[in-house]
Amino acid sequence: MIPQSAIKLIKSFGYAWKGIVIATREQLNIKIHWLAIICVCIAGWYWHISVQEWCWIILCFGMVLCAELFNSAIEDLVNFISPGHHHLAGKIKDIAAGAVLVTAVAAALIAFLIFAKYLPFI
Repeated sequence: MIPQSAIKLIKSFGYAWKGIVIATREQLNIKIHWLAIICVCIAGWYWHISVQEWCWIILCFGMVLCAELFNSAIEDLVNFISPGHHHLAGKIKDIAAGAVLVTAVAAALIAFLIFAKYLPFI
């Protein structure tokens, strides 16, 4: 017999996966990030980047996706709490979107530092 705590843990992973799937299905920006992840993985495989470089790339993937998931959750929460237009609701959503932008720019800079040596025009 499986302990209740193990069942709860398994269910929590299911809920988390469901959240990722829902956000991916509903948010265009997350789809764009997934596409970027696929492109970077192909480039990393093609140029045989090192394990250390893969570690940085994977960390960037996680950070950007987390930022985007948090942003999506914040946007949905704000829309639920404040369905009408309110300047503070817009401010909250803009700040959350800014966090995604900062994370994505940092990830892009790290990717540039890793892949620049493979690009002939750099």
